Amino acid sequence: MGDRYASFAQSGPGKALVKRLGLPDPPRLRRYRPADPLVPGPVLLDAAPGGRLREPMAKLLQAADIELKDRAAAVPGANGRMPLHAGLVYDASGITDSAGLHAVYDFFHPLARALYPSGRVIVLGTPPETCRTPREATAQRALEGLTRSIGKEFGRGTTAQLVYVAPGAESGVESTLRFLLSGKSAYVSGQVVRVTAGADTADLDWGRPLAGKVALVTGAARGIGTEVARVLARDGAHVVALDLPSAGDALAAVANSIGGTAVQLDLTTAEAPQRLADHIADRHGRIDIVVHNAGITRDKTIGRMDADRWDSVLEVNLSSQERINDVLLERELVPDGGRLIGVSSIAGIAGNRGQTNYATSKAGVIGLVQSMAPILSERGITINAVAPGFIETRLTARMPMMLREAGRRMNSLAQGGLPVDVAETIAWFASPASGGLTGNVIRVCGQSLLGA
Repeated sequence: MGDRYASFAQSGPGKALVKRLGLPDPPRLRRYRPADPLVPGPVLLDAAPGGRLREPMAKLLQAADIELKDRAAAVPGANGRMPLHAGLVYDASGITDSAGLHAVYDFFHPLARALYPSGRVIVLGTPPETCRTPREATAQRALEGLTRSIGKEFGRGTTAQLVYVAPGAESGVESTLRFLLSGKSAYVSGQVVRVTAGADTADLDWGRPLAGKVALVTGAARGIGTEVARVLARDGAHVVALDLPSAGDALAAVANSIGGTAVQLDLTTAEAPQRLADHIADRHGRIDIVVHNAGITRDKTIGRMDADRWDSVLEVNLSSQERINDVLLERELVPDGGRLIGVSSIAGIAGNRGQTNYATSKAGVIGLVQSMAPILSERGITINAVAPGFIETRLTARMPMMLREAGRRMNSLAQGGLPVDVAETIAWFASPASGGLTGNVIRVCGQSLLGA
């Protein structure tokens, strides 16, 4: 089921009515198309005094064939209006106390209306935990409030993110800049990304960054899982698509359409992890990317929930991931440079009435990412997660109309996301250029009003 309200609101008569009545105004989002440039216009790059990131970011952006402008060029024209930009990138790493935060006001105040539709705002900072003084850490932490507010204020499909770049990790930011500036991040806003030192990407083919990689996608027969499989295959990976035997026909269709491999397996059985590991070892010798997408819901309030509903959701959504990871890692089937990616949910962040089992399992996925990141980093393996909000799938199409409309409108972009939005975020984590990303949980929710 499509979003009929958004289609109407984006029409000529709809625009006038929405404006007159003050109704939610969902913008038409800029999403990735292969023939499109990374950004549709110039990007303005500037820095607070003492910033350490402006020059390395300028080199990365210029290497991506992006036209850069500096603050001196952003002056009103004869009509009194500022020139428009596709993106604003601001290096705030030089801000060392709260008084220095006035610099971000000076930069953004005159530029609030200087972005194309679906513009991009990226603020770069230093992780507070690495700052030299409490005052510097305080100022850098304050940037989270700035970017989240901008994401809610600028409108017209604009997204805003904060990227904390650890000292020495400047060269590991390229994949993050490319993702956040592009149409691939259309439904990601108000997020905080942490980048540590990553791998060299000088020879990477950005058109097919996963060429030669083998990727496992669980729950691949439908919905988000199908789109993840397609996007990873588009980026060059050979995809091992896994789902239940009962979904065999749909699974085979997905695998055949992308030139991948289909594996029918119930992940909750005791022998499933070893059987999966055997298949990977025999057919591929390794697995470079593991996407834990398989998940179920069995909704009831906890007072009315039977034990089977609780156990089945925790088993599929969380415990099976742990067991599969353990076997793949123990047998060293995930090599140096491997990527483990979980699918959480904003329910795991904010909770949800009638979904205590689901929210518990999805919060557990976040815990798995955060607890395993430092352990896996010693082996050169990253682990991250996406946390989708309201995504237009066959499941959300079955929701009662009022709940469905609330889910669509209660975010900064006033609309539901698409499965491809989740898939593109996963592909960003999967890239060889994302070696500096680990322990991150990124919400794909249009900056939902629910949760942190």
